[in-house]
Formats: sequence, C-alpha cells, structure tokens
Amino acid sequence: MSDELARLKSALRATSPRAPDSARARAVSEAMAAFDRHYQGIGGEARHRGRVPRSGTSWIRRLAMPLSRPSLAFAGGAAVVVVAGFVSHQVLMTPRSPTLPMPGLAGEDAAPTIAEQVAAAPPRAAPTVGAAAPDRAAAPRAEAYDADRIWAEQAVRARSTEAHSEYLRTYPDGLTAHVAKSRGTIALDGPPSRFHTQGRDRFTDFTPNPVKVVTEEPVSTFSIDVDTASYAFLRAALNEGWLPQSNAVRTEELVNYFPYDYAPPETRDAPFAAHVSVMPAPWNDAARLMHIGIKGYALDRAEAPPANLVFLVDTSGSMDAPDKLPLLVSSLKLLLGALVPEDRVAIVAYAGTAGVVLPPTPVSERSTIVASLERLGAGGSTAGAEGIREAYRLAARHFVAGGVNRVILATDGDFNVGISDPDALEDYIARKRESGVSLSVLGFGMGNYNDALMQRLAQHGNGNAAYIDSLSEARKVLLEEASSTLVTIAKDVKIQVEFNPAAVREYRLIGYETRMLAREDFRNDRVDAGEIGAGHTVTALYELTPAGAGGERIAPLRYQREGAEPNTGFDGELAYLKIRYKLPDAESSTLITRVVTAADTFETVDAAPRDVRFAAAVAAFGELVRGGRYTGGYGYEDVASLAGGARGKDPFGYRSEFVQLVRLAQSIAALEH
Repeated sequence: MSDELARLKSALRATSPRAPDSARARAVSEAMAAFDRHYQGIGGEARHRGRVPRSGTSWIRRLAMPLSRPSLAFAGGAAVVVVAGFVSHQVLMTPRSPTLPMPGLAGEDAAPTIAEQVAAAPPRAAPTVGAAAPDRAAAPRAEAYDADRIWAEQAVRARSTEAHSEYLRTYPDGLTAHVAKSRGTIALDGPPSRFHTQGRDRFTDFTPNPVKVVTEEPVSTFSIDVDTASYAFLRAALNEGWLPQSNAVRTEELVNYFPYDYAPPETRDAPFAAHVSVMPAPWNDAARLMHIGIKGYALDRAEAPPANLVFLVDTSGSMDAPDKLPLLVSSLKLLLGALVPEDRVAIVAYAGTAGVVLPPTPVSERSTIVASLERLGAGGSTAGAEGIREAYRLAARHFVAGGVNRVILATDGDFNVGISDPDALEDYIARKRESGVSLSVLGFGMGNYNDALMQRLAQHGNGNAAYIDSLSEARKVLLEEASSTLVTIAKDVKIQVEFNPAAVREYRLIGYETRMLAREDFRNDRVDAGEIGAGHTVTALYELTPAGAGGERIAPLRYQREGAEPNTGFDGELAYLKIRYKLPDAESSTLITRVVTAADTFETVDAAPRDVRFAAAVAAFGELVRGGRYTGGYGYEDVASLAGGARGKDPFGYRSEFVQLVRLAQSIAALEH
C-alpha cells in the first residue's frame, strides 16, 4: 500500500507532458466555440439558459471521453491541463476588478493570443441565419465553429459595438462577477459596474446655424421635414439619467414632435395652409421670433388609398434586447390597427442573410401576420443592405397603382454586411423612390443606435424617421399619426424666406441645420426635399433682430455702408415667404407666397397664440440642452414656465410630459454630454 502511495505522490509531483502546439490550438478553439455558443448566443447551438447542453459534440465531453479509458488517461490529462491552464490564466490572473477586459472594448487591452488563434482557425461553411428564430438544436457544428471567426473579426479587429452589447447583456455585472456567482471562488473588490452606453450612438455632426446679416445674405432656404426621432431619443436619455451628445438634439425635431392646432386649408385645391406670427423672443429682449406654421389637409382613413406595406425587420444579434426586437414586434402589431382589412402587409427579415418571412397578406388575416411577427428572433450579423434590396423587390412586385407603396425599416441602424457605405445605400434608395416606393425608418434601442445613417436613408427614400422608445411612442407614431406617417399629400416641400433689410438687420434659423439648401436649389425641381403627410403640421422658427433696435450680435463693417439705401417700396414688410411643393404624382412644383407684415406681429409674448408660445418654449429647451449658445440667461425654469402656461388642450399629455422633462433635464444638466 505504501508503494502505491509513493507512486501516486511521485506522479503528482511529475510535470504533465506538454501537448503538441496543434492540439493546444485546437483545444483553445474548441473552448472559445463553446463560450460563444453557450454565453454569447452567436453560434449554431442554444443560447445559455443556466445549463450546459448535453450534446455529443460538447468539448467537455470530448475531453472527458479519453478519461473513461485508462490507456488514454495521460493524453486526456494533457488536454485538461491545457484548457484548465488557459481558463485559470484568463480568470485567476485577471486583476481584481469588477469586470474582465473585453477584446475590442475602447480603452481596454485586447487579448491577442485568443484573437490570433481563433482567427487562424481553418474557414468553415458560413452559417445561414434565417429570418425567423433558427432551430439551434439542429444546427450543424460547422456553423457554430464559423461563429468564432465572426466574433474574432467583429470584437477584436473591428472593435464591434455589437459584440460589446452582446457581452454586456450576457454579463451585466462583468465576467468575473458571473464566475464568482456560479463558482463561488472569486471575491470582488467592490460593487460590480456596468458599461455605460452614453456616447456610443452615432449622430450626424453639424454646427448650429449662425447669425446672418440681411444685407449680406438676405435669403434663407431649407427643406421642411416632419421627423421626430430626436425628441424621443432625448426623452429616453433623460429618463435614463444622462444628457445625450449635443448632435443628438435637432431642435426642429423637438418642435415638430408636438401636434399644433393650426387652421387647415380652406379647400383641397392646395395641400396645406401657411400661417406666420411674430412675437418678442422670450430669451432676448432686443429680438423677435418669427413663427411659421404649416398645416396639411386632413384625410379620413376611409378616403386613404390602399396600402402595400413591407415590414423590413432587423433580426441581427444587436437587436437582442428588451427595447429592441420585442418592442419592435409590439409596435408593428399596433400599426395593423391603423390599416383597413384590404391593405396588404409583407415581412422581410435580415440578419446574416435576408429572406421573406411573410408574403403580401391582407390585414384581414391579422392572426397570420401576428404569428409571423412573433416567430422573429435575433442572432447573427446585420445584412441590412440585402434586406433593403429584398424588401424593395417585394414592394415592386405587388405595387398598387395610386396607393401607398412603402417599405418600413425597423432597426437600430447597425449595418455591417453588404452595402455598408452610406453613399451607396443612399444612391440605391434614391433610385428606388423614383419607382413610387418610399422608405420610412423606425429606430430602436440605445448603445449602438445609428441615427446618422437612418436619417439619411429616410430623407433619400421620401419617408420619415421616428425613434420608438416605448409602446406609448409606438402608439403615437403608428396609430394616432398613421395618416400623416403613411399618406403623403405633398413632396419636395421647400421654404425660402427673403428678409427686408429696412426692417430686419439680422436673422438666425433655429434648427434645420441638416436640411439647409442652396439658394438656387429652391427653383430646381430636381433637388429632393421633405414631404408632408395628411393632416400633419410643420413648424419653423427664426430669431430676428429688427433694424435700428440696437441688439445686433454682429458689429457693423467699417468700410461698407450696410443698408444705406434700402428699398423703401415695401414699407411695413418684414419678410417675403415662399413655399414650393409638388403633388405626390407631379414632376413640376407649385409656388405659394405670403408677405409677412406688421399685422402679423404681437407686442408681447403673452398676447401670442398658445401654439406659438409652446413652440418657442420647446425651441429654447433644445437650444439649452445643446449648450445655450444663443439663449443668454434664459434657463430651464423659464422654459418650464413658458411651456406650462401654453399647454392648452393636452388630451394625450404630451405637453405635460414635456414640462416634466424640462425639470428632469434641469436636475441633471451638470452631467457631461
């Protein structure tokens, strides 16, 4: 017995044989594949749900099988030592920190050994990611193995935001915290931390519109737009307790988020009516605020043309979050309530590949449509471009002459497969809009939300962009505003304002920075512009400095006599408003003009119409959140007071909610953008 004990002690002291390099690399690749399958959910097997699948291809079983035969004990032991050494190095040698460094995470060191070994693995057949939730139990081993290469490319080489989101959703408290909870072997030096999603969303960079001198640039031209995504994203950020980056705040979208009770056109001969009011600027005693309100004629749902809609749904891995795919599915169910039984709906989903989930189906078969939506599941990369092509093909194949033919893209905007270049996508969508099929975009989620791309696609697709942060917002956009969202009454709508230098010295357009047009574009019918939906309102605001008021922001020039000989033939006129638009099927534009005179002026803010005052409060709020460059000492309390006194009828509580958001922003305004 003592001899056997001595031999056992000797064996324990002996150095384990070193496995060949090829065997070590193979074991590491197998370990990484198992990690991705069971925890990341990227591979072809079931996502981890608290237990390890007992499949015959499990790497644990592969390593354990030799131990059942004494003749292979040493070989199996070598493999166990390799894997155990790898895991112990990654976990036990990690600094005592709440989270383990994630490859590709900004500011953290990558793990080159893992990345290189996984990337060096021989290529396998690419996985086929279906539109509906895949049958992961039946997925072949090669698909899961290829997922390792996808993960390595996205997380290590491309520093993929999607991989970060997958990591954080799987380990919200950090990987070491997860190991500590499941094994009870690691203690943490403090509370676990979460990766903050603030600032990783992408928005178009722009500079606020500057103050302009009328004698130098008397004309202002821009494309109107009715998008509201910026307000919903700002609200979601404030409710999360942080201020978004300044470029996420587009003031005109905040203003246009709210419905206004402007008078509609008297007849349907003109698609909309224009209204102008001028009042003192609440934040600048020396300035005036010119408010332009446009109201499109309303259309009863019974009068609406038949609809041919294609839901293009992003089912990639980045959509696997409660505020993304589940909310998306619930939102599209609400949209069905705004349609009539004869309207037709199709569903195209895309992830690694794109495919038709549901062919065009009448809304009368609601249960079939709902069942198709509920079968959608997230996983894989994002072949958004291929999905767009498939959706347009389907919409064109079932085109309804004289009807609403529209692709509704629902995504977080994270395209990374196919045509990922925004310019190429824009060109493709611009060509397709000429066929009569438009594109609208619904944005979801935070963390890798690509607002910049989605705005550009919607503008080139003759559609609108909205951000859905809750089911209430989905109801507003897709149910209450269904007519204005789906039915276009005027396209390529442009506004041009010429200011009278005898009455106005300076002006500044508030917002619309990303929709400015050159002066010559106003009469060019080949230049694309914004659309107006049935019954919708559009609002624009200018801050004006009256001539001779003494409140100029720009000092006069020394060698030029500005306004020395003004044209006195237009006394009493402040500006000349021109609106150019096309009817939905027209190729040439129609012009509407209106003179802005002293009769449009209100001497005090309180005397101005309620809607004008509320729009001014929202504009001031947007400027404050962006930094308050032009608002002087005007603060959040002033905004809340002005908006609170102009709420009026508020059946859905949007204006009351705004006042609360202003106070919420005030409490966290000290946070860094």
